[in-house]
Amino acid sequence: MQDEPLVHVIDDDEAVRQSLAFLFKTVKLPAAVYPDAEAFLSALKPIQGGCVVTDVRMPGMSGIDLLKRLRELNMLIPVVVITGHADVPLAVEAMKHGAVDFLEKPFDDDLLLQAVRTALRDQDSERERRAVRAAIEERLMGLTPRERQVLNGLVAGHPNKTIAYDLNISPRTVEIYRANVMTKMDANSLSDLVRMALISGLLDTSK
Repeated sequence: MQDEPLVHVIDDDEAVRQSLAFLFKTVKLPAAVYPDAEAFLSALKPIQGGCVVTDVRMPGMSGIDLLKRLRELNMLIPVVVITGHADVPLAVEAMKHGAVDFLEKPFDDDLLLQAVRTALRDQDSERERRAVRAAIEERLMGLTPRERQVLNGLVAGHPNKTIAYDLNISPRTVEIYRANVMTKMDANSLSDLVRMALISGLLDTSK
């Protein structure tokens, strides 16, 4: 069972931490607070959902350093950075390193809540996309090499006769492999197969 998404508040100013935690509590968003990025990283669970609200300037690991570290760890948790007026260039740099939004102090509470809710919603969508892709890739792993070749021909738009010629097998044999592919991939139609190929990256859309 996946843990409930948390808003992770990272700020070296205790008053700010407590104020933000109270704000999230008023709208029933569970929050956890940390005095620095290191404390957050040591407590973060790999499968935990949620988002991060962090100051960009902190003693020790900065907001930029945190974003770089999360990327190194392949953690896709969204990050909203809080910045002072003079830190806007830093906030822009943070966006380049994967932050989803930044808010300039003093910011409106409603703007922060909107940014956090958007981040949580987008993370849910990304998690769903990753789950779908993982399921498709698992099905692909179940195909034999010959079935994979037939699948490649199908998603490339080749008719059975062309696939048969390319693989030096009979059209009837292609039909058998095609039926096996449809069953193993849990596809109801050729368009289903093409959609799965796009999601998995099997079909190169750059050509």
